Amino acid sequence: MSANSKKPSKSNTNDRVFHGKCVDISHEGKGVVKDGKDVYFVAGVFPGEEGEFEFSYARAGAKFAKTVRLETVSKDRVQPRCKICSACGGCAFQQLSYPAQLEYKRKKVQEQFRKIAKMDVEPLPCLGMEDPYFYRNKIQMPFGKDNRGNLYCGFYKEGTHVIVPVDTCFIEDQRAKKILDAIKRLGKSFHIEPYMEDEGRGFLRHVLIRTSKHKPEVMVALVTYKDAFPSRSNFVKALVRECPEITTVIQNVNSRKTNVILGSFERTLYGPGYIEDLLCGICFRISSKSFYQVNPVMTEVLYQKAIEAAKLTGEETVFDAYSGIGTIGMVASKHCKDVIAVEIVPEAVADARRSAKANGVNNVSFYCDDASSFMVRMAEKKQHVDVVFLDPPRKGSDQRCLDAICKLNPLRIVYVSCDPSTLARDCAYLNKKYRLESLQPVDMFPHTMHVETVAMLTLRELKK
Repeated sequence: MSANSKKPSKSNTNDRVFHGKCVDISHEGKGVVKDGKDVYFVAGVFPGEEGEFEFSYARAGAKFAKTVRLETVSKDRVQPRCKICSACGGCAFQQLSYPAQLEYKRKKVQEQFRKIAKMDVEPLPCLGMEDPYFYRNKIQMPFGKDNRGNLYCGFYKEGTHVIVPVDTCFIEDQRAKKILDAIKRLGKSFHIEPYMEDEGRGFLRHVLIRTSKHKPEVMVALVTYKDAFPSRSNFVKALVRECPEITTVIQNVNSRKTNVILGSFERTLYGPGYIEDLLCGICFRISSKSFYQVNPVMTEVLYQKAIEAAKLTGEETVFDAYSGIGTIGMVASKHCKDVIAVEIVPEAVADARRSAKANGVNNVSFYCDDASSFMVRMAEKKQHVDVVFLDPPRKGSDQRCLDAICKLNPLRIVYVSCDPSTLARDCAYLNKKYRLESLQPVDMFPHTMHVETVAMLTLRELKK
């Protein structure tokens, strides 16, 4: 069947069922099931498991199937806490034992470097959580309405815009459930309509909740399709009365037809408009748009490993690219001479400067600029840095940024990545000038296929 073929009709169901065995897990977290020479990708199936599967569809030359029944079950399969984890798709690995999850993630990093970078490297064991549940400090859910007029919220089913209703999520901060339940009840009594994406009408698009790990602070951002909010003040008063743990409420307006959750305009409806949290002993201000790692427990582990990889002695000048609200830069500031932090999002830079002032950090300079352009200008002025920290978005660094780093010529690069495939690609590009010394996977996202990795690269010796 070609990549453009239509989904088979139900009349051909018998032709679609086959017997297969799972031999591996793909980098996307799906079981690799073989039926003779045919290969299928099946969610929720693990190596060693055999059974009957049903072909679902083909896309870009790959075949996808679903499980009919399992005849042989993996020794690593466990009973998941969440009853809908298979339907939701958010926690692809709740049925897989936690030690097996960690080993999968270590191998995932290794395989991406082998396939993409053509580098035979052995990552360190993946560092995991003692209790890998209820860790997410950022919750964002779309809303819908059932045929009885009740509001519900949940997650989009994989590859669709169909909302799978969620009552309790076992990876989210437990404070979120009470707040979401209150919004559902109040939304109905205040006649708040959820946004209907296909029809381009309605009001409430998403609810974003951000929680502080070390302070009793909770932010609720109501993402709405329109600015006009009937009974806005009364709704907020009722919500805070039911959930006094909420310390700030924001309305964010997003009237665009887009998958991007937050819009550009927002107003504070209650409280200061931000929350604060402690990370590695530093207090950070977090706004609705700030990038802040979602797992506060493992973020401290991640940054500790990043600082160790940088081998700071107290005399270095450090460059923090994609600096966000200044988390890595300010943590590093305790261990080096000075830090140059560059971030292109103005709101994040403003948060970083406020946090630095509040914490008495005076050896970090924050700039709102494009990091690549900034590094090129530094190189042209013959300015020097000893270490570059990179913590880019999932798409990784672009060639322009990597070229700029090479022009700046630091002794070490510490690359923090949430996608081992783009990390492998970028390390391969840097390989002529920088030697990959270590790879440390960190499980920032238990029960999902994602893994964070700290890569340390050192400047190769110049040939005489």
